Amino acid sequence: MFQHKPIIGIVGGIGSGKTFVARAFGELGCVVIDSDELVHRAYEDPAIQQEIRNVWGAAVFDSQGQVNRSALGKLVFADPTQRTRLEAILHPYIARLRDQIMEDAADQPQVPAFIWDAPLLIEAGLSSQCDAVVFVDAPLELRIARVAQSRGWDSAELLKREKLQLPLDKKKEIADYVIDNTADADIIRRQVRDVFPRILQGSGRKVSGDEFPND
Repeated sequence: MFQHKPIIGIVGGIGSGKTFVARAFGELGCVVIDSDELVHRAYEDPAIQQEIRNVWGAAVFDSQGQVNRSALGKLVFADPTQRTRLEAILHPYIARLRDQIMEDAADQPQVPAFIWDAPLLIEAGLSSQCDAVVFVDAPLELRIARVAQSRGWDSAELLKREKLQLPLDKKKEIADYVIDNTADADIIRRQVRDVFPRILQGSGRKVSGDEFPND
């Protein structure tokens, strides 16, 4: 098993900018493990594809024989039972990839910590394995605008998917640190640079983005 380095989990609402914050930690030398990227790799694995085909059939595959994530998403997000079935297929595979990445970087002295950017970090029980959890805060109106631009979703789609997750106030309560992702990129990076050494030192003090004025 890999030598322990701090594991920092990133949580927040859909469209809050978790990926940007994770990358800001990456700029400090951390290895960022992006669950979306691991899911993409899982969907390309022939064994995973076959399991999905066995359950949902050809309707969730495109003309090139690849998983149509949009079609599959419409099915699983409309039915919690189907979502659970998909998670049972994907999660063990993703866990193996995550562990392999960490093991490969365990002995690299230039890597100070691992960042877990996973939409369901708390819901899947992964937060219990983290040394610290960082909540990325952004108002609903801004998050709606972001997902409209990046994913083509309207507010109803965002709210429908977010209802399947732990409420944001609970996530914020569980988190050890809060980063405000409404400011410009430099201010967000400054918050990350302030939080990071406190995590490495094992400080439990919660940090709010309110401490970082925009001027």
